[in-house]
Amino acid sequence: MEQEQEWPSRKTGGSESGAALQGNRNRSGPPGKPEAREQERPSRKRRAPTHNRGSDQTASPQTDTLTNTHTRQTDTLPGRHNLVILCILPVLLTAGIILGFGLRSYNMSYRDVTFFSFPGELLMRMLQMLVLPLLVSSLITGVAALDSRASGKMGMRAVIYYTTTTIIAVTIGIVMVLAIHPGRGIKDEFSKTQKIEQVSPADAFLDLIRNMFPPNLVEACTKQYKTQYGKRIVHVRMTVNDTIFTLNGSQEITREETVPVPGSVNGVNALGLVVFSLCFGLIIGSMREQGQPLRDFFDCLNEAIMRLVAIIMWYAPIGILFLIAGKIVEMDDITAMGSQLGMYTVTVICGLLVHATIVLPLLYFIITRKNPFVFIAGLLQALVTALGTSSSSATLPITFKCLEENNKVDKRVTRFVLPVGATINMDGTALYEALAAIFIAQVNDYDLNFGQILTISITATAASIGAAGIPQAGLVTMIIVLTSVGLPTDDITLIIAVDWFLDRFRTVTNVLGDSIGAGIVEHLSRHELLKNDPEICSSVVEEAPKKSYNLVCQENVHENQACPDTETKM
Repeated sequence: MEQEQEWPSRKTGGSESGAALQGNRNRSGPPGKPEAREQERPSRKRRAPTHNRGSDQTASPQTDTLTNTHTRQTDTLPGRHNLVILCILPVLLTAGIILGFGLRSYNMSYRDVTFFSFPGELLMRMLQMLVLPLLVSSLITGVAALDSRASGKMGMRAVIYYTTTTIIAVTIGIVMVLAIHPGRGIKDEFSKTQKIEQVSPADAFLDLIRNMFPPNLVEACTKQYKTQYGKRIVHVRMTVNDTIFTLNGSQEITREETVPVPGSVNGVNALGLVVFSLCFGLIIGSMREQGQPLRDFFDCLNEAIMRLVAIIMWYAPIGILFLIAGKIVEMDDITAMGSQLGMYTVTVICGLLVHATIVLPLLYFIITRKNPFVFIAGLLQALVTALGTSSSSATLPITFKCLEENNKVDKRVTRFVLPVGATINMDGTALYEALAAIFIAQVNDYDLNFGQILTISITATAASIGAAGIPQAGLVTMIIVLTSVGLPTDDITLIIAVDWFLDRFRTVTNVLGDSIGAGIVEHLSRHELLKNDPEICSSVVEEAPKKSYNLVCQENVHENQACPDTETKM
């Protein structure tokens, strides 16, 4: 037994092979004590999951030494990475704002602003390039790694979380706009008006369902279905008391009517790809050995995309700086903003801050009993990227990297929760749409009763699900909210002047909500993840009894060199 106790000290590092060999020697034990070997086996099965997860809760000092060494090696780099980010990000934001306001005095032309914003545009194009393969591969691998029961429970928890936070966000927006009342005043303060395309709520809802089942997956990578409207002339012949009615000597009356026609708009149909990937991943997971090649392919694809993300993250600070500075140079004169629009901006930001800094961290703390601000600190790079790009889909690769490397969230959870959350979980958009709808009603001096406010809250919750993760998608879905209570949709142009600015804060709130949701779902699903861990359950616990004869052979390896032959015979 002395040799067995000294062996880990000679073995440096916490590799899995060392741990497995150490377990083999322990199981072999002294030849004359079979009872001791039988008593050690259950404890090994319980210790294996904690060792593979890098936990410090072990049952023996030998495994504790190996585990602590492995934990120190893996935890040092993310800590340093976070420290670098904490130092760089405030500098980036400050430099971008100062550079943007400093260049406004030069009255740059549109072409000059385009050239100046080119580094930021490159970052957007790089991130959008990775969204499609990352979304598909992460969802398929995440769902395929779980059995149908575990994925069903995880999906149910994610949907409950998304619904709860969205309803809370809508409630905060309604309370804030009714309390502050930013629309008090006269409508003449708003000078810019333009025509807005009308959208039928029924057609928008049907488009949402149509996009869930795209007829062509290749086309779904570049286009979304959208109902468009055309004009047609209808000829009507009216008969009154068996007498044909004539108008101006004509027996037919012609009238023009608007009819829906199939159409499409450019953009990734993320909702359709999410539905397909979920179903495809479930099928691959149920195929077991037959589906293993496909599972390995998508897992390898996901890993390759994440390595590309790691390379792009080095360029991200430069791109974010020029994105922020370019938008400040491009924006209209802030001093010309009316008091109503200024109060509206303050109201939206206050509502988003309440949801992002109070509600979401409090929800995370109540469920997990962990410090939410330590968790949020690991997301800083994703949040700043969301602020710069104004797109939750474009931020998705960075969010994956931050959650998996900085916050150590299980990859099976991030691959399952984040793509779905980036598509349907829009807390900031739901808050903004409910608040903006009531603001427009206040500007028009239109009193809303409780039933109409309830209609706005329900419609804003449903419309936020259909809002694609692209910049300023909330303006399109807001038409549905305004139409539901009979408000003029043309008044959306009243808030377009500040929408680009508020859209960035909405995106930060959306990304934060998705990330905290991944942490909460992982905590609630920790037992299912432990049971379904393929590395632990199949390779460690199940293989130990299968190769028990191999352990006896290892003791006599120096005495009998014919050990491999005896293994094959058995």
